[in-house]
Amino acid sequence: MADILIIDDEKAIRKTLTEILTFEGYKIDEAADGEEGLKKFKEKTFDLVLCDIKMPKMDGIEFLEKAGEINPDVPIIMISGHGNIETAVEAVKKGAYDYISKPPDLNRLLITIRNAMDKSTLVSEAKVLKRRVSRVQEMIGESAPIKKIKETIEKVAPTDARILITGDNGVGKELVARWVHEKSNRATAPIVEVNCAAIPSELIESELFGHEKGSFTSAIKQRIGKFESANGGTLFLDEIGDMSANAQAKVLRALQEGKITRVGADKDINVDVRVIAATNKDLLKEVEAKNFRLDLYHRLSVILIHVPSLNERRDDIPMLIDQFLIDICADYGITKKPIEEEAIKLLQVYDWTGNIRELRNVVERLVILAGKTITAEDIKSYVMPK
Repeated sequence: MADILIIDDEKAIRKTLTEILTFEGYKIDEAADGEEGLKKFKEKTFDLVLCDIKMPKMDGIEFLEKAGEINPDVPIIMISGHGNIETAVEAVKKGAYDYISKPPDLNRLLITIRNAMDKSTLVSEAKVLKRRVSRVQEMIGESAPIKKIKETIEKVAPTDARILITGDNGVGKELVARWVHEKSNRATAPIVEVNCAAIPSELIESELFGHEKGSFTSAIKQRIGKFESANGGTLFLDEIGDMSANAQAKVLRALQEGKITRVGADKDINVDVRVIAATNKDLLKEVEAKNFRLDLYHRLSVILIHVPSLNERRDDIPMLIDQFLIDICADYGITKKPIEEEAIKLLQVYDWTGNIRELRNVVERLVILAGKTITAEDIKSYVMPK
């Protein structure tokens, strides 16, 4: 059920519009002037606003301007009995979705409301999709370890040097890889990710290098591997410590010679790929245990970047919380929820075993379960162990 705010100083107009729109299935809030309307607009997220122009205290045009600063995605339809073409043009220029003269034609009003909300829904969905698909998240933080990582990225990104990123699960190793790619000379080409731990050992070679039709039982057609897909760009090998010995040997050859061979083929394919690898394991210990090739380790670790755990960078937690609140509330189509200082302090002393990934999940939980403001009591109820 969509929420509509009606702002008009004429009580009879508000009553009539409320009755009509309630009958149409909308949930209605009313305000008698622009000041009251702006207060309600700040306190609650509405799907649409119907606003008179001539009102005491604050007129409709002033409300339109201030509401646009608070939430520009909410469509506002201006209604006035004192209108002319100049007023209508001014309202639309300042961000109004449409302008309707009093007394409003019922059919036109209902059609305009439906069109406005359809457009608003499409705009919101497009923004969410664009944010999720195309945006590289900012590296948030001003702690010493994060500053060092940012400085390293600035130096190594423009080169083709291979990079090994280490750190616990959930610390943001993928984000570091994406920032290296974004700041590199290969930024216009693709970055292709392979989670080596998620692919069965018998399929990892096919995933990386591709295969020819009939090369094994389920190979019903030719497949292009990740090395070829990333040609000209960056290949991110996540959790490389879990790669099989056979795949390690072929990756080593690809790095040494710039060539790969599809499974079941005898023809070499030249590839131009920058490889960035990541792991949560100590690869030198894996070398000692004969689980990882020393020569491959040296090929991958031209540049080493260690990403600290969240417990090692607690000073960054307030900044991370703020950014997560912005992103999550935007995804849910609501205004950003404020959080109390005491609540932030509690989150700063919490033991983050899941690192940044856990923090983001916690912030999302708080956005869903907490009231208008996230309080210290919310942290104790929804985050702290009983």
